[in-house]
Amino acid sequence: MSRRSWLLLGVLSALWGSSYLFIKVALEDDMSPTLIVCARTVLAALVLLPVAARAGALGGLRHNRRAILVLAVVQMGGPTLLIAAGERHIASSLTGILVAAAPIFTFLLAFALEGEERASRTSLAGVAIGIAGVAMLLGVDVEGGFEAVAGGLMVVLAAFGYGVSAWYVKRHVHDVQPVAMVGATAATVALLMAPFAAISAPAHLPDLEATGSLLALGVLCTGLAFVIFYSLVGSDGPAKASLVGYLGPGFSIVYGVTLLDESVTVFTFVGLILITTGSWLAATGGQLPARGVDIATAGDADCGPDTALLEGGPEGGDRVPA
Repeated sequence: MSRRSWLLLGVLSALWGSSYLFIKVALEDDMSPTLIVCARTVLAALVLLPVAARAGALGGLRHNRRAILVLAVVQMGGPTLLIAAGERHIASSLTGILVAAAPIFTFLLAFALEGEERASRTSLAGVAIGIAGVAMLLGVDVEGGFEAVAGGLMVVLAAFGYGVSAWYVKRHVHDVQPVAMVGATAATVALLMAPFAAISAPAHLPDLEATGSLLALGVLCTGLAFVIFYSLVGSDGPAKASLVGYLGPGFSIVYGVTLLDESVTVFTFVGLILITTGSWLAATGGQLPARGVDIATAGDADCGPDTALLEGGPEGGDRVPA
């Protein structure tokens, strides 16, 4: 990877790792989870759809209307809503770590339903390691009793949604460029969430911090982040771009500790290591991305906060997070 690519990877990891910080700040100003998801996806669609239109990438959306609706629920709307709801009860740093378990669920679905994709001892060991990390965090590191455990389970369920969507897209989304698919999915989520966001809107106007957090979530952490991700996929391939999924949780810890005064323990870091290592082993079988790997042959892996890897670009192999 070139210096430019490493720089973009660092920026992308910093952006996706900050998502949970901005969600927490918005929640503290009485913004509801539905309002946060609606605002985020509106802004993301306003960034991504013009990019897709400029690239002439909107043509394949008509043939994927059903998939867009499914992904709006399973891949973007449901998981982001669960994450925001769960984060009312757990730390932002813990949220970032738990979401990193998504590749484990992707592997389990592919293995259980079809008996394929990397059914090696290394991958199965990765699943066991990752699940042990999740169990340890929920059983030992979570503070706050039943509500905190329930919040953590919501985030784990969101990670499961990302795993389901990655498996679904590989088999049902075809002949559409990723930027258009993600933009259309974001717009659909925004429309679905709009009535609930209006009902749950607080009586007061959001303060400056909450407003800035919502703008950052939509424009930077979703819209700009996906543009950067596509650039990395094009220049270095999806396998190397997917490294962001293992760097983002570290940023979420740094943000949570330094900006939100969240406490971390040795179990937090052990859980981080177990989950990211388990996810990497499950997704890759322990193999490092080959030099010059192309989009059509790279392995599946999760690519960042509240994301899933998609296949089904115009060449049948583009993968994007959403």
